[in-house]
Amino acid sequence: MQLLTRNLSLAQRKQYAMHGYFDVTGSDTGKRYRIRHGCLMNVEQLDPKGRRIQLLCFTPIGRLPVGDIMLAQKIALELFESDALRVANRTPVWDAILAEEMRIARRSHRW
Repeated sequence: MQLLTRNLSLAQRKQYAMHGYFDVTGSDTGKRYRIRHGCLMNVEQLDPKGRRIQLLCFTPIGRLPVGDIMLAQKIALELFESDALRVANRTPVWDAILAEEMRIARRSHRW
């Protein structure tokens, strides 16, 4: 965890200390990602308003401590975003799906 913390910006350290996650910007697309404390399905892709779009799962090979995994995820997104996304398992976020379904339902049921 010390290695992770030393490699976070001041803003990321504050965010991680307060919320248990920190945001990074992808190197290729400029998209925003949130890395939550953990090692499985702990990376979220965010929309421009900061809402979760999908969950991503990608980790280095081997049994590593959580802090090392999170640091590898941070570096991968900040330097090799396309490669990281190519190997990532993805799942849609249910609250995003529900919000879209509700929006469609409201639009189709106008009086």
